[in-house]
Amino acid sequence: MSQTPHPQHTALSLAASGVPVLPLRRGKVPFGNCPACADNACGGRPNMKVPGSCRCAAPCHGWAAATTDPAVIVSPAWAAAWRQAVCVAYHPGGAGLTIVDLDDADAITWARTVLPATRRVPTTRGEHWIYRGAMTSRNKVRPGVDIKSTMAYARWLGPGTGTTAALPDAVRALAVRDPAPARRTPQALSGLLTGGQGECPHRAPAYLERGVAMAEQRITEAAGAVHATVYRTFLAVLSRHGRCGCLTDSHVARLFTAAQAKGETARHCTDAWTNARTALGM
Repeated sequence: MSQTPHPQHTALSLAASGVPVLPLRRGKVPFGNCPACADNACGGRPNMKVPGSCRCAAPCHGWAAATTDPAVIVSPAWAAAWRQAVCVAYHPGGAGLTIVDLDDADAITWARTVLPATRRVPTTRGEHWIYRGAMTSRNKVRPGVDIKSTMAYARWLGPGTGTTAALPDAVRALAVRDPAPARRTPQALSGLLTGGQGECPHRAPAYLERGVAMAEQRITEAAGAVHATVYRTFLAVLSRHGRCGCLTDSHVARLFTAAQAKGETARHCTDAWTNARTALGM
């Protein structure tokens, strides 16, 4: 499906292939709400959960106006929008897709290092990497990288090149938000270990050693989403080894060292450890 001179023609072609589309006006942004939806009279965007869920005739509510219905695309209510449209956008999540929007050369280099190859579409400044599968959208997941899928829109820039790969866990992990930082002063490691008085589950010292070593390896081998990986690893270590008092400052220091070798700060390590303890009620 190649770009045609008139955006409406492109929209009809995309819709025929099952891709929900909408027009974009100057500035490459969606059209404003129609009079019936002005000032959130219709209930507003928070109610727009799926494309086409706004029942007004005009292309309102950004991504939620996206449709695959050709009768809507050629309707009189959309005609004025097409006359002013500069390009076509689509709702990736509605098409069962996720876009990793790479804004610059550094972001592209990062993607080539940690993400599986997939269909790529050149953009003005970078590339769209398109995967098969929908997920939560989130902007600024790392420098120069946005995720566009559900409840989002992306400009149609052509079919791109390459084979569309299945959405990998490495991309899903990018949308996982870190827990809120603990509102406390960073503590000494010994302070972070206070309170382990439960029954000891360890059959031998080697059991604990193996668990800590596996945790170090998990952090060290993290290909992306390091913040989330560190927190989840700390949570796993504490849930298994944190209640009996067997963890020592030496064990925790090893985990912190592994995390800092991946670029984490000492403060983040302390906060992640404290948040994990709080989540476990320790």
